[in-house]
This record gives sequence, C-alpha cells and structure tokens, in this order.
Amino acid sequence: MQTHAVKAGSIQRRWVHFDAEGQVLGRLATRVADILRGKDKPDFTPHLDLGDFVVITNASKVHITGRKVEQRKYAKYSGFQGGLKVVTLRDLVAHEPEEVITRAVRGMMPHTKLGRAQMKKLRVYAGAEHPHIAQQPATRP
Repeated sequence: MQTHAVKAGSIQRRWVHFDAEGQVLGRLATRVADILRGKDKPDFTPHLDLGDFVVITNASKVHITGRKVEQRKYAKYSGFQGGLKVVTLRDLVAHEPEEVITRAVRGMMPHTKLGRAQMKKLRVYAGAEHPHIAQQPATRP
C-alpha cells in the first residue's frame, strides 16, 4: 500500500461562520485554529495548507473567564527608547474586540510562513453583520 498524498488541486475550501456571543475565548480560539489548519479533515497534512476560511461575528460579546480581564497585558515595543506600549485586555476588548480573538487564534497557530498564510483566512467582526454572505458560510455553534 502507498501513502495517500494530497495534491494542491484537490483541496476543497469551505467557509465556516462562528458566532462568538457568550462563547469562552480560549475554547473558541482552539476550534477556529483547528479549522484554519485543516486538522478537522481526515486528510490533514502538517506541511500543507488544507484549512478553511473562518468568519467570526460578535467579537465584542466573547466571554472571558476568571480574572484575565484585569491581569492579562499585551505589550508591543517600537524599538525606540521609551517605546513600550502596554494595553490590558479590558482596554483591548473596549477599543479593538476583533484583535482579542485574532491574537488568541494566532498564538495557537504555527509561527512559520505556513501559519501566517493560514491566518489570512480568518475574518473577525465586532458586530453581527459580515460581508461574506455570498460565500454561504456554514454556521457552527
């Protein structure tokens, strides 16, 4: 018997829609990361991009458990002296709710060229509306 190898032309991409309202951030992020990587498919191959497109709506209504809202901090450094900017999770949810989910999913993806390519298939929206109705995304709970 020979090992089945997936060819680039045979990859079928679907669109999947998640409603983040009331869902726990980490559990949502793991399910989304698995779909973006293609780990939910029987012919998963770690070095190929087999994943599907994911649309997440209601990012501003995601549920964050515990005391993470006060304790978690996100930092970025400009490279210049005194250029460290630290933002708490509470501020990030208030000003950029899409970024909260994007960062959670990005942390669960491979930190390689392949992971960056797979992250381009993620679309996150703060409200209930999204412009991907024409793709007819399948709704997941």
